[in-house]
Amino acid sequence: MPESNKEVRRAVLASLVLSVFVSTAFGFVAGFLAAHTSLLPEPFYSPVQVLRRAPVSGVTDAGSEVFREEEARIAVVEKVSPAVVSIVVSKDMPVFEQYMYDPFSGDEFFERFFGDGFGFSVPQYRQKGTERREVGAGTGFIVSADGYIVTNKHVVSEESAEYTVVTQDGSKHEAEVLARDPVNDIAVLRIPGEDHPFVELGDSDDVRVGQGVLAIGYALGRFSNSVSVGVVSGMQRSITASDGQHAAEDLFDVLQTDAAINPGNSGGPLLDLHGKAIGVNVAIVQGSENIGFALPIDDVRLAVDSVRQHGKILRPFLGVRYVMIDEEMAQENQLPVDYGALVVRGERQIDLAVTPGSPADLAGIVENDIILEVGGERLTQSHPLVVAIRGYRVGDTVTLKILHKGQETEVQVTLQERQ
Repeated sequence: MPESNKEVRRAVLASLVLSVFVSTAFGFVAGFLAAHTSLLPEPFYSPVQVLRRAPVSGVTDAGSEVFREEEARIAVVEKVSPAVVSIVVSKDMPVFEQYMYDPFSGDEFFERFFGDGFGFSVPQYRQKGTERREVGAGTGFIVSADGYIVTNKHVVSEESAEYTVVTQDGSKHEAEVLARDPVNDIAVLRIPGEDHPFVELGDSDDVRVGQGVLAIGYALGRFSNSVSVGVVSGMQRSITASDGQHAAEDLFDVLQTDAAINPGNSGGPLLDLHGKAIGVNVAIVQGSENIGFALPIDDVRLAVDSVRQHGKILRPFLGVRYVMIDEEMAQENQLPVDYGALVVRGERQIDLAVTPGSPADLAGIVENDIILEVGGERLTQSHPLVVAIRGYRVGDTVTLKILHKGQETEVQVTLQERQ
C-alpha cells in the first residue's frame, strides 16, 4: 500500500475519534445545562418558557392597576345607572290640515265670464286643534330616596311643558318641577315614591385635576345611560354658555372634563371613581375635542337643601352692578388697584349701579366704589363677586372691604333674597 494512502486512513481515523469525543462532551454539557436551566441567561428563554414561568394572574403590577380601575368603573356604572334618568319634554303642539282654496270664489268678474265652475284652487293649511308631542329630552339623576331629582335649568325651562322621567328599567313617572335656580343652570324636580335608588353627592373641595371621572347621560336624546370616561381637565373655569336658541348665561367656577358630553347629556352626573357625583354636566365647546363642563356639586347641594327647607332655591342678593378689574383695565382707567369689583351703572339710564333698598345701598356702597374683599377673600377674575356671594345664604351678614374715594374701609351687609 502506498505511503500516501496510509496517511489518508490515519487522518480519517483521527477525525472519527475526535468527532466521537466532541459529541460526547457536548452531550454531557447540554444535559447538565438542561438539568440546571437557571444557569442559562434570560434572553435564551423561548416565549413558551417565559409564559410558563409567568405568575398565574398573567399581568404585571401596572396591568393589575389598570384592571382594578376598570373594575372600579364597571362597579360605579352598575351602582349609579339605576338612579340616572331621562327627562322627556312634552308640549301641546298645533296640528295643521291641508285644504283647497279657490282664490276667485265670490269674484263677480270671474263668475260672469267663467261661472261657478272655474275650478281653480290652491292648497292652504289651517290649524286643527293641538296634540301632545315630545319636543326635547335631557338627563337628570335622583339624589334622594324620596324622589328629588337634579338637572339643568335649561332642560326644564319651559313652564308650559310637561316633564316625564324615564328610569333605567323603562318605568315612566310624571315629574313636578319644584324650582329653577335664578342665577345658575340648576333645577330640582320630584317624582312620587319613597324608595328610589339615588346618587350620593361628593365634595367639590376634594376634586383634583387629573382624577378619573365618568359621565352618564341620555346622549343625543336617543341613547339612555350612555357612559363616557375621562379626567378632570381643569377647575374654576368661567364660560358663557348658549342653549342653541340665542339664550346665553355666564357660568362661573365650573369643572372642565374631557369625558365626552353630548347633546342630551345635560343634567347628568359627573362621577368620581367611588360613584359620588362631583358635578352636573352642563355645557360643551362646539367644534372642540372633548372639552366639556360641569357645575360643581357643592353649589348643587345648596340648591337641593334650599328646596327642601323653603320650597324654592334661595340665592343671596347684594344689589350692585359691577365689572371685574384686571391689570389691563386698571392701567387703561388709571385705577389704584388691579383687582376687585368696580361698581358701575349700565348702558341704559335705568341700569343703576346700586339697587335702591338693597343690602349694598343700606351699607352705603355707591357708584365707583371698588369691592376688594368679601368675607376676607380677595375678588379676582378667577374668584368674581358672584361666586363669592353665592357661597353664602340669605340672611347671612358678611364683611366687605371697600375702596371708597381712595380710602379702604369695611362695611357689614346682610344678604337678602334675590327676587
